[in-house]
Amino acid sequence: MNVQVLGISVDHIPCLTAWAESLGGIHYNLLSDFWPHGAVAKKYGVMRDDGRSERAIFIVDKEGIIRYIDIHDIDDQPDNEVLLNELKKIIPDADEKINHLYEDEERSGEKVVMYCTPWCPDCRRARTWLEDHNIEYTEVDVSTNLSAARQIRSWGDGFQITPTFDINGTIILDFNEEELEKTLL
Repeated sequence: MNVQVLGISVDHIPCLTAWAESLGGIHYNLLSDFWPHGAVAKKYGVMRDDGRSERAIFIVDKEGIIRYIDIHDIDDQPDNEVLLNELKKIIPDADEKINHLYEDEERSGEKVVMYCTPWCPDCRRARTWLEDHNIEYTEVDVSTNLSAARQIRSWGDGFQITPTFDINGTIILDFNEEELEKTLL
């Protein structure tokens, strides 16, 4: 869609590097707003008095006009569908370009499906647990498959809980070893 995603933080570069590595890597550029500390965050009005930045998302169009602002709790992950809907408002043919993100894949015959994200610590623990128990599973990345994200939000009463497991129709929310053992072992 000719869109550039950038992450910016008031942390210094080694901290950003360690954070990205802890997530298993990220697919967009990270910028450091460390020196002068928080200069960009201050210009965008999201610098806190304690020296930290708010978690915020800005969509800036090609002319440099801010078209969307979302400031939310630091522990909340933004909903990709909301962001895509905002992009649709400013990019004429965005619908055609993002339809593949909503395509549903057929999962019949798969015993264990784990809906997760690459950066979720519980997802990493669940992968290790499944592999340690020699359990075959299919992994669905809900950060790139919006139909799957919508599905797990419906199972989670509106919350996107990762990992979420579909084991022959039995749904287990979050990495719950006891429930997984009862269901799989």
